[in-house]
Amino acid sequence: MRRGIAATALVAALALAATACGGDDKGNGGTEAGGELSGTVTWWDTANDAEKASFQKIAEAFTAKHPKVTVKYVNVPYGDAQNKVKNAFSSGSDAPDVIRADVGWVADFASLGYLDEVPADMAKKVDSEFLPQAAASGKYEGKTYAVPQVIDTLGLFYNKKMLADAGVQPPKTLAELKTAAEAIKAKTGKAALYLRGDDSYWFLPLIYGEGGDLVDAKNKTVTVDNEAGVKAFKTARDLVASGAAITNATDGYANMQTAFKTGEAAMMINGPWAVADTYAGDQFKDKANLGIAAVPAGSAKAGAPQGGHDLGVYAGSKNRAAAHAFVEYMTSQEVQVQSAKELSLLPTRTAAYEQPDVKSSEMVSFFKPAVDKAVERAWIPENGSLFEPLKVEYTKAITGASSPEDAAKAAGIEFRKILKGWK
Repeated sequence: MRRGIAATALVAALALAATACGGDDKGNGGTEAGGELSGTVTWWDTANDAEKASFQKIAEAFTAKHPKVTVKYVNVPYGDAQNKVKNAFSSGSDAPDVIRADVGWVADFASLGYLDEVPADMAKKVDSEFLPQAAASGKYEGKTYAVPQVIDTLGLFYNKKMLADAGVQPPKTLAELKTAAEAIKAKTGKAALYLRGDDSYWFLPLIYGEGGDLVDAKNKTVTVDNEAGVKAFKTARDLVASGAAITNATDGYANMQTAFKTGEAAMMINGPWAVADTYAGDQFKDKANLGIAAVPAGSAKAGAPQGGHDLGVYAGSKNRAAAHAFVEYMTSQEVQVQSAKELSLLPTRTAAYEQPDVKSSEMVSFFKPAVDKAVERAWIPENGSLFEPLKVEYTKAITGASSPEDAAKAAGIEFRKILKGWK
C-alpha cells in the first residue's frame, strides 16, 4: 500500500520541526554525550480503568533504569484513542512519543508515516522471541513498526453458580446456548447471555462461527455480505429475538459488565482485559465462581478474533532513543510477567509462559490455548475503518431495526467504498 503524498511531506516536515512534543530540546534525540538516555517520554496508554493504575506504576518505574528520563503517563479512553492519536500525529502538536495501539491500528498508522521503524536489533527479537501471530500485527510492508505488548481473544465468561442451579453446562455451541437459556430463565428469571450490540468486534465470533470473514485480503474481496455473513447477522438477531441473549445499542460494555457482575445475565463474551473488573462484582467475591470457556460455535465452527495491543514510537518524536528504550522495557519479559500476575493479561513473549507467575494464572492458562486458535485478522491499513460501518449495521440487525440481509448488503457497500478497487 503506497503512502500518500501528504503523509510523506508530513514526515519530512516533522523531521525539521522544532516544536514536536514529548522529548527535550537536545538535538541528539534525548541522549547526552556519554550515551545516557534523558528527557521526557510521553506515553498515551489506552488501558481500561481496572488496568491503568498498574500500567502507570510499571511505566514510571522505567526511571529506575534510566534516572534522567521522565515518563509522562497519559490515559486515553480506548473509544476515542484512534482518532485522537491520528489527529495528534498529523498535526505534530502535543503528540505522544509512544502510543499503545490496538493491533488493528498499526498498519494504518504505519501507512500514513506516523510510526518510527523499530530498531533492527529489537525487530530481530520480535521475530525470534515473540509469538508469531503477535509479531505479525506490528508489521507493515515487511517492516516492523510496533512491538506487541499483550495478546488476547474473546471467551465465554460464565457464572458457575447460576449455571449449576439451572442444571446446565457451559454451552459449546449457540444451539446449546439457546437450550440452556430456557433452563436459566425458568430457574432464575435471568437472561442467559449479554451480547454486546454496539460494537462490531463482538460480531466477529458470529461470522467466524459461520465459516466466514469480513474480507479476503489475499484476493482483495469483501466477504461480509456473502452467505456466511448473512447467516452471522441472522444469528445475532435470533439470539436476542429468542430471548437467549439481551443487548443494548448504547453503552454496551458498561451495561454488559454490570449485568454479568450483578447476576442479571449468567454469561457474557469478553476478553482477559475484563477479568480484574469482573472480580470486583458482587457475584464474584468468591473468584472461584467465575468460569471461562470457548466462545460457543456457530453452524460451522468456533472462532474468536485475535486481539491485543502493540507499542509504537511516533516518527516525529524528538526523543526517539528513549522512546524505543521505553517500548523495549514495557514489552520485556519482566513487565509482561508482572502484567499477567496483576491483571491476567497474556504475554507476547514466548518464554514468559514458562515463568511461575504466568504458569500459575488460571486465566492465562485458559486464554493461551484460545489465543493459539484465534482467527488472525487482515493486517491492512483499512482494518480499523471497517469497524464503524459494520457497527452501524450490526446494531441495526441485532436490535431488529434492519433485516439481516439488508444489514449485510449495506455493510458490503460501505466496505467497498473504503477498500477502493476491491471486489
